[in-house]
Amino acid sequence: MSATVYLSEDYRDCLQEVTNIAMGQAADRLARLLDTFVVLSIPHIEILSPADIAMALHSIDNSASVSGVCQGFIGGGIAGEAIILFNDTSFADLARLLNYEGELDRQAERELLMDTTNVLFGACLRGIAEQIDITFSFGPPMVLGQHQRLDELFNPRSATWQQALVTEINYKLEGYNVNCDLLLILSEDSIDRLCKKLDYLLA
Repeated sequence: MSATVYLSEDYRDCLQEVTNIAMGQAADRLARLLDTFVVLSIPHIEILSPADIAMALHSIDNSASVSGVCQGFIGGGIAGEAIILFNDTSFADLARLLNYEGELDRQAERELLMDTTNVLFGACLRGIAEQIDITFSFGPPMVLGQHQRLDELFNPRSATWQQALVTEINYKLEGYNVNCDLLLILSEDSIDRLCKKLDYLLA
């Protein structure tokens, strides 16, 4: 892979449409689970370095602290990582929506985080995979951290790649103080393979 990765406008538009459909499916599943309306942002797609991603994370969520989960995926020559970040004001409303009646301690928050994440990651990634005709295998989801600063959750110096294709989508639950950002990070070695898959949709 060359030092500078370029994504044409045609590929960007096509990937945005693919992501829109998949995110809509994920939002629909979350809305049914929580019985509330889910507001989605337009997917934002860029080629970014690890330092760029760190800056983007700070721009989309400047809360004092956040909680995050990540999950790796691979299939059809495409590999990446999904990351979801919840603002720390989300948990009380999430507990109410999921009818959680116990004490809202760190373990309970972890369970709420994982339950919501499983719905979003599963529906979103399967929606993308179906459209580009591949099957993803998933690694186990891992909690990046709870109630931590963003720079503690994502350290650009620990990344093993130089550039990645990053898709960012914001989810909000209407009428509730629940706000999360989902990022799909595709490794630079996967971008050529993804573009070949998108060629079939563009043809």
